[in-house]
Order: sequence, then C-alpha cells, then structure tokens
Amino acid sequence: MDRVFRLTRKPVILLALPALLAAAPRPPQSEAARWQAQTDRVMITRDDWGIPHVHGQTDADAVFGLMYAQAEDDFARIEANYLTALGRTAEAEGEDAIWADLRQRLFVDPAELQAQYASSPAWLRTLMQAWADGLNYYLATHPQTKPKVIERFEPWMALSFTEGSIGGDIERISLSDLKTFYGTPTPPTPEEQGMVPREPSGSNGIAIAPRLTAKGRALLLINPHTSFYFRSEAQMTSAEGLNAYGASTWGQFFVYQGFNPSAGWMHTSSTVDNIDEFAERITRAGPGYAYRYGSADRPVTARAVTLRYRNAEGTMGERRFTTYRTHHGPIVAMKSGRWIATALMWKPVPALEQSYLRTKATDLASFTAVAERKANSSNDTLFADSKGEIAFLMPQFMPMRSDRFDYTRPVDGSDPATDWHGLHTLASLPSVANPRTGWVHNTNDWPWSAAGPDSPKARDYPRYMDQVGGNARGVHADLLLTNKRGWTPDGLRNAAFDPFLPAFAQLLPGLVDAWRALPAGDPRRAALAAPVTLLKEWDHRWAYDSVATSLAVFWGDQLWREVGSFAQTERLNVPDYIATRVTPEAKIAALSAAIDRLTRDFGDWRTPWKDINRFQRLDDAIKPHFDDARPSVPVPFTSAQWGSLASFGAKPWPGTKRYYGTSGNSFVAIVEFGPRVKAMAVMAGGQSGDPASPHFADQIARYAQGQLRPVYFYPDELQGHSERTYRPGR
Repeated sequence: MDRVFRLTRKPVILLALPALLAAAPRPPQSEAARWQAQTDRVMITRDDWGIPHVHGQTDADAVFGLMYAQAEDDFARIEANYLTALGRTAEAEGEDAIWADLRQRLFVDPAELQAQYASSPAWLRTLMQAWADGLNYYLATHPQTKPKVIERFEPWMALSFTEGSIGGDIERISLSDLKTFYGTPTPPTPEEQGMVPREPSGSNGIAIAPRLTAKGRALLLINPHTSFYFRSEAQMTSAEGLNAYGASTWGQFFVYQGFNPSAGWMHTSSTVDNIDEFAERITRAGPGYAYRYGSADRPVTARAVTLRYRNAEGTMGERRFTTYRTHHGPIVAMKSGRWIATALMWKPVPALEQSYLRTKATDLASFTAVAERKANSSNDTLFADSKGEIAFLMPQFMPMRSDRFDYTRPVDGSDPATDWHGLHTLASLPSVANPRTGWVHNTNDWPWSAAGPDSPKARDYPRYMDQVGGNARGVHADLLLTNKRGWTPDGLRNAAFDPFLPAFAQLLPGLVDAWRALPAGDPRRAALAAPVTLLKEWDHRWAYDSVATSLAVFWGDQLWREVGSFAQTERLNVPDYIATRVTPEAKIAALSAAIDRLTRDFGDWRTPWKDINRFQRLDDAIKPHFDDARPSVPVPFTSAQWGSLASFGAKPWPGTKRYYGTSGNSFVAIVEFGPRVKAMAVMAGGQSGDPASPHFADQIARYAQGQLRPVYFYPDELQGHSERTYRPGR
C-alpha cells in the first residue's frame, strides 16, 4: 500500500507577490527588493511525496529556497529549534524552561555570535543572509503564521545551531546539577539517574566497497535514529555546482545526512570522550572568586545573563543570573565541594563551514580536506563515493589529553597536566579507509569493530577514544556483513530491516536456566512453563504476529526499569548488565511481572506484537501524545536496545496501554554510487507537519513495512512525479 490516505485538493488562488507583502508588515525597501530578486532566481518542485527539490542560480539562492520550503512544511519546528539553540525557549513555554535556556546561554552569547558573523568569510555570510531572508520572506508572505517568539531572523542566528545532530553537546550537562548550583537544590531526575528506560539515541551506518557488490558499485546505508519529525527531506541544487539530497534538520541550510552525485555521508553518534568536567578549587577573592591552577590563583570570570520567560497570563518576566567560568569552561555544578567546569567544542563558524562544505565534497580526499576544520565533535561518519572508496571516520574534534587520567569522571582542574593540549591530527584518530574486509559500519558502538579484523586496535589509542563499548546492534551488523558478497541495494535494505534480536539470543538462555533451577515444588515451575517454553523455542526475530516478541520485550523492559540506573553508573549497556549482574531470581521475578502486565493490559499474555507496538500521528503538536481509541499502524521492529538495526523507540504513554513510538528510524536511505547515483528512502510519518496536508502521514505504511520509495535525484527521474513547480511566494 503506497499511501495511507489521499485528500481531494481544492484549487488554490495564489496572490501576486506585492499583494502578499502588502498584507504583512512592510519590510525596508532594500530588503523587499533583495527578496524579489532572489525569488526570480529560485524554483521549487514538490514531488509526489511533497519533498522539495530546490534549484537556485547560486548556492545562496538554493539556501533561500530551502528555508522557504522548510517553513512551508513546518515553521513551528524551525522556531522551536532556534529557541533551543538561542536559549529562548522560556519566552514561549514559561519559567520551567529557564534552566535549559541558562545552560545554552553559558555558551551562546548573542553579542559574540554577532561578532563572529561579522568576521566570518564573505561566502558564509552570504549563505547566512540567504538563510535569514528565506525565513523572513516566508513570514512576510504568510501572515497567518504566528511565531511564538522569533518574528524576525537575523543572519548571525544561524551560528547558534551548526552541527545538526540530535541533542547537542551542551544538552549533556545535567539540568538538575545546574539548577542546584545557580538556583535551589534539585535532586537528579529519574531520567538522569537512568531509572526511566531511555531509548538509545544514535544511528546506523554501513558502507560496502564495490568488490563485494553485484554491480561493482559502492553502497551506503543512511539510517539516523532520532526523535520523529526532527528532520525534513530535500534536494538543493545550484548553477554553482551544489547538488545535495538527504535529511536536513529543521532550520538548517545544509543536508546533514545524505549524498551528492559522487559521494555520500552518514553520521552516527560517537562513543568518544571529548566533553570533560574539571573540578576547580575555588576561593573568595575580594568581591569575586579565584581558582587554583598550578601554583597560582586565577580570577573566575563572572558574566551576567538575563533570561526572559512567559507568564501564564502572557506577560513577560525576567530572571538575572551571574554565571561563572574558568579557562576550562563554564561552571555547571558543585560536586564534593568543588565547582565543576565543563569543556566542550564551541566553534560556530568552523562547524557551519564544515557542515555545509562537506555536501559539495566529491571524494574521500575532498571530504577529508573539509574535515581538517576539526569542528565535528559528536559524530562518527560512514562514507562512500563513486570512486569505490569507503571509510569510517572518527569525530575530528578530539582533544589530546594524558591517558593516566580518567576523563569519564571529573578531573582535578588545578593540575595543569589534566588540561587539553591541542587537538589530535586526523591521521592519529582510529579511522578506517578502504579496509580489506570491504565494509565498514557503526551503530553508536566503539571503533574497534568498525571493519571486522581490519578495525583499529584499542591498545594503540588512548582510553578516551571510546567510553561506551560495544552494543547489540554492532554484533548484529557484524553477523550480517562478515563473509558476505553480492550485495545489492535491495540486499542492503533487507539487512537494515533484518529482524534478529541478538540481545535476547544472549539473555534468554539465562532465563531458561533460572527456571530450570527452580525447586520441583516451586509453583512458578508450572506457572511459567508455557511462557518459558515459548521463549526457549523462539528464533529471536521480531515479527508482527510474534507473541514471543511481546513477552521478551516486556520482560526486558521490566529489567530495564529495575537496573537501568545501576547500568548507567557502571557505564554498561543494559543487556550487558542483565547478562552479568542480574540474579536468576530477579530474572524469574521479571518474567512473572511481564506476564502479569501483559494479562492486565491486553487480556492475555499471549498477545501478538502487532497489537502492542504502534505508530500514531494525531496532530502537529511538537510534544507527542497518543490515544488507544484512535487509528494507528502496527510496527514490527523493536527498540535498538535489543539489537534491532531497525529501531522503534516505543513505550506506553499517559492513558495508553499500547506502545507508541517517538524515536528510532527517522530516515532510511540506501544509496548506490555509479555513473548515475541511485537511491531509495523512507521517512517517519511524512514530509509535512500540517495535518491537512496529504503528506502529513503518507509514508507511515511504507515506514512500518520497511518499503523504501525511489528517490527522484535527476530531472528525468522527477519528470512525471511532480505535484507543482513554483517560485517562493508566487
């Protein structure tokens, strides 16, 4: 089934540009003239999935058109992302959001961003101006769109959000710790402690060399795991050589994960340790503070930050904070009597340059040359090109440190030996290019299995190159790739949706053994015989009609809730913790609890997975909500926690018994590089955020079935598949 529904479209009367501008506050004449000239150079074609193919005479024209098209599809998400990035969410959502704003403003200073914008390269300023113009032109021509806060975008604002990944580095700072330091004592939340199951964030990427493929062409799997509707899909081209297709984060003017005619790139969240905490020795120094560094005392820098927030009645309030920082970074917490400074990458201009320029790289050499800016901190990259080269690349922002210190914990900031000492060269990182195995992968796991036996060896690198270890998805990818040949795009698609769950293959034998060890007179032997037999005979593969999938997931989720905080403390993946730390008695008790919950919520523990695990998109709300009484679509794949490469992060929500997904597979693409690049893709839900649009939910069925649609990359492919072609505002 190719569509969930279609709407009968009514004729639309388009007003002329002067009439549209007259209906909105009139901008300065020079700006209106600039907009008019730019719209004359931009053309947008919407294909039959609503995806915009934007063409401009210049790269800046393409940026202008892309932002206009994004705003058409979901302006609310664009604004929400920039309220987060600028530290202004409380102006829309109220005082509770002020701590996240404060965390952001410890790094994001509007005055500093304006200065960096002014000194940035002319070509980048041109793109940032086009970015702001595209958004402002949309607002001027759509007076019915009412921004919550940002009524005008300034070019420098683009520097506040440059890397594109889900959950930036800054968001790893604990809000509870921050509130305790700058406000009132606040205990860690259950989420921060790991007591509430949190779906693993990240992605899958696989690149396969030509010698292992049926047609002798490199293949690339692009499979980001993010919150749903976090990115849009688009193609942007220009007469200056730009031609990039893929997923763009709402509000950003570059393709974050995608491909061009010659090369493709896929980012996965890395396991490196390049965000560090420094415990500072603080003393009073007159009206301020000082911190010890070596044998000297240095002044702590103080800066006033004023944040606005919306009151319940709609008026605006203000809170003023005095924030502190050392040369290591801003103070974010107090631990064991020491102030904690956080050091992380904050290089807005190089990061935006790298994010944009890599979309124009044509091979591994040019992609690596762009990466020399060393402004990618959180992402591994899987790469493939039409020359047949493949690579696994580590984040390029990698501080050099002494390996005798454990940087997974706060280190002594008063000891100069703990400092960062410049950045690693790209050649010194555990990356892999063109391995003999003919494949590379990453599933947010360590780099030591990126290319099978050709992977880098942990013993040759500092400990901080990995702080998480392996995971079940990595085991799964190894099984699928090792000693396999004859790969095709369809074969790689099948691998991306392979139903094996290696975590349960590892964990369930221990549960069976625990049941067998029960005394003969224990009533649980008889009560659990049928479910244990079902799990024992299961092939550990998810499926729509599988009762074993339901039982295993409910059992695993029960243990996840019980031991997640302990696993987080020991820096272990939950399946590894269950395998090595959980007692047989706890495993049996968790199975009894899972059976009770299935019976209570669904009437019978023998409930097939399709009746539990569902996709539902009710409206355009950014914060998800769900309703068991309303239509939804069954999804067969599971949480990535259990090793499913196809990830569906689902759970019960207030008022529901069923599990509804909000994260996981958000965009899936298979790309084949040859004389002509060919691709197929699917995204969560649909391209549009408007419930009235036929493209609000038209990809849900394909998403659930893993049925990818053709990508219309070339004009001849797009021909016959376009719904409309238009200039912005016309």
